Amino acid sequence: YRMLAAPVADDGLRRDGGGGGDPALAAARSAAARTTGGCTLAVEEHQLTVDRYRALDAAVPTLQLIALACAVEEQRVVKDEEEIAALRVAAQVTDQALGELLESILVGRTERHLALELERRLIDHGAEGPAFPTSVATGSHAGIPHHQPSDRRVEEGDFLSVCLGARYRGYRCQIGRTFVIGSAPQSWQIELYDLVFAAQRAGRETLAPGVGYRDVDHATRHVLDASGYAEGLGDCMGHGVGLEIREDPRLAPDAMGKLESRVPVTVEPGVHLPGRGGVRIDDTLVVRPQADGGPELLTITTKELLAL
Repeated sequence: YRMLAAPVADDGLRRDGGGGGDPALAAARSAAARTTGGCTLAVEEHQLTVDRYRALDAAVPTLQLIALACAVEEQRVVKDEEEIAALRVAAQVTDQALGELLESILVGRTERHLALELERRLIDHGAEGPAFPTSVATGSHAGIPHHQPSDRRVEEGDFLSVCLGARYRGYRCQIGRTFVIGSAPQSWQIELYDLVFAAQRAGRETLAPGVGYRDVDHATRHVLDASGYAEGLGDCMGHGVGLEIREDPRLAPDAMGKLESRVPVTVEPGVHLPGRGGVRIDDTLVVRPQADGGPELLTITTKELLAL
């Protein structure tokens, strides 16, 4: 929980909240001890519950709260190279776990079993844990966005859609891939996959410093819109990652702002056909200028439509 106490006696910034207690109360008491009369705390109102506000008011009756808005999140948008290095390792671990699963026998195993195995493999390869609950969807379940694993078993002819990520040193990445179970995909599966792949590539190729958030969304969404899949698409085609799996910026039609260098984002279009199946392709990339080689792809598992 993040709070800034003001005024302070040294450099204007103090870190509070250690020792296992409530960091909000620690910050309030620290501010009160460092001031005479009333004290002021800048708080993230979107993180402050009513219960915690009442506790603050009871602990420091002279407390005055002022809004910090999303200043902390804004400071976290651009990562330094040490943070990107942690994301790079998280992506490597994720690719390794997914690659090993694809080499195993899949038919007859449940979605839940596959998700648990993926998360175990993440930890085996050095992750602190999964970045978010792993999604595994087979057959008609692949037609459900963000499907949570069930006891449905993998069958011949299924789409197998997975979305997972590792957490390493607190930093989280994301990858999503779709495969076909069996000797060869059907024609409709190939067509749908090629469409989503084209949309995802369009979004990836748009990433550059100075490009608007909404422009990345538009480049990705336009490919799907033009093929008649506008209805049912998600509200954004990607988002930032870092200490949380969903950070600013949002790559959405209504998003304001422009990309900067060293901003890690996902590009994750999908088309979901209820009762039939669907395709989702996600990557985590770091925005880089063309002089530095363009966007850095962190998740490198093949995007070829594999028949497993």
